[in-house]
This record gives sequence, C-alpha cells and structure tokens, in this order.
Amino acid sequence: MTIRPIRYLGDPVLRRPSKRVRRVDDSIRRLIADMTESMVAAQGVGIAAPQIGVGLRIVVIGMPDDEPFALINPEVIKRSGERRLDEGCLSVPGYRGNLTRSVSVVVKALDDQGREIRIKGEDDLLAQALEHEVDHVNGTLYVDRLDSRDDLVKIEAAEPDRAQPARETADVAGEGLD
Repeated sequence: MTIRPIRYLGDPVLRRPSKRVRRVDDSIRRLIADMTESMVAAQGVGIAAPQIGVGLRIVVIGMPDDEPFALINPEVIKRSGERRLDEGCLSVPGYRGNLTRSVSVVVKALDDQGREIRIKGEDDLLAQALEHEVDHVNGTLYVDRLDSRDDLVKIEAAEPDRAQPARETADVAGEGLD
C-alpha cells in the first residue's frame, strides 16, 4: 500500500467525469488499498480516485468506528429530502462550506469483489459522504453546490504541513461559484 498525494482544486483531473471500471481485479484492489491508506493518512471520511489523480469511478468511505469500504462505479439511484450541512473536502483544504444535501441517499455499486451492492445513508454522515464522493467521480466538487461565495468559509488548517500554498488557496473562493 502507498499513500498517494491528494490533488487540490484547480487540478483538471478533479473536473473530469471518471471512467467506469470494466473489470474488478487485483490492480483495482491495490488501488483501493492505496486510496484507503491515503484517506486514513489525510484523516478523511471518504476519498475518490480522482483525488489521487486516477480517473476511475472508485470511492472509499470510512465512517468513524467502521471499516472503510469501496464502491466501484457508484451511482446514486434514489435520494429524498433536503438538509443544510457544513462540508469540507480533502481537495479543498482550509475551507468549509454550507450547502444542501439529501436526507436519504441510496447508491448502487460494485464491491471490491465485483458483486453488486446497494448502500443507504439516512440523515447521517454516511448519506452526506455518499453524495460527496459520487459527486467527485462525476467531476463535481462541493464548492459547485454552494448557493453563494458567502457560504464558503476559510478555516485554520488542522496540520500546518497539509496547508496549501497561499497562491493556490487564494483561488478557491472563485472556482466553481459562478
């Protein structure tokens, strides 16, 4: 397993819709292991393959106190309700935003063995993570879902070595909000 660098807002790979995985094999499982290790190292709840520079439809979600799991070719098949949430992203460090997400979300995907699964999040962090990570493989970031620039708030970086250089973060407030 390898910890891979997280790609930041402005990297074109984050804006391209990802390609479907045609076959789940050992190379995909190695990628999932790298994604999991990268997510844990960055103290994230989820990570999508584009966030480590790979344009495939794969996400890993790791709820606190649960084992991380992979979703291959995830697709939201049902959503209902609306709720306002505070959200951040490993690819947009130093910022959080207030946006609308669904209350209930059902995602269809393949697991790491290639079996079809469905997973449901209901008014919890899992529902939020499912929508957030599926957005990533579709080339959408949470900043695209903000109602206005005023909904994006700069926060102090949790770890100084994870902070983006000022030149890059200065552009975050303007990207995706027009």
